[in-house]
Amino acid sequence: MPHGVRLVQKVSSTRAFAKIAPHVIPALDRAVHRLTRGKVLLSAQMLPGVILTARGAKSGLPRVTPLACMPQDSGDWLLIGSNFGRPGHPSWTANLLKNPDAEVSWKGEDIQVHARLLEGEERERAWQAALDFWPPYATYQSRVDRQIRLFRLTRR
Repeated sequence: MPHGVRLVQKVSSTRAFAKIAPHVIPALDRAVHRLTRGKVLLSAQMLPGVILTARGAKSGLPRVTPLACMPQDSGDWLLIGSNFGRPGHPSWTANLLKNPDAEVSWKGEDIQVHARLLEGEERERAWQAALDFWPPYATYQSRVDRQIRLFRLTRR
């Protein structure tokens, strides 16, 4: 593993990162994504990422959220609702629970998807894969009482 990746993993596991990152990273990602017409996500330079557009659980309005993802060999994506190890599920997870049909922008392509919350053994396998993929998820889980939500997105 490159030294830079280990450093980013260490920094992303800190409580300071959990306080600051949710306010800075999504805003930067949205701006760069817009400026590059969907071709670049800054955070995807370290982790693969999508821009998720889902209907708000309460408002029904489109909500746009840049997210790290785990692309699957099947063409699906796994999304991890870690919220950087902060209390409370991220709002995009409630949006997908209420409105599972959504859209992702992946490498400049807009793709219609259906989201499914993972449970049981399927969730456990996906969680282990997530920990292998990005070990700081274990730190995020250790900070919160809730179980981090995992979603599988499949093309519609």
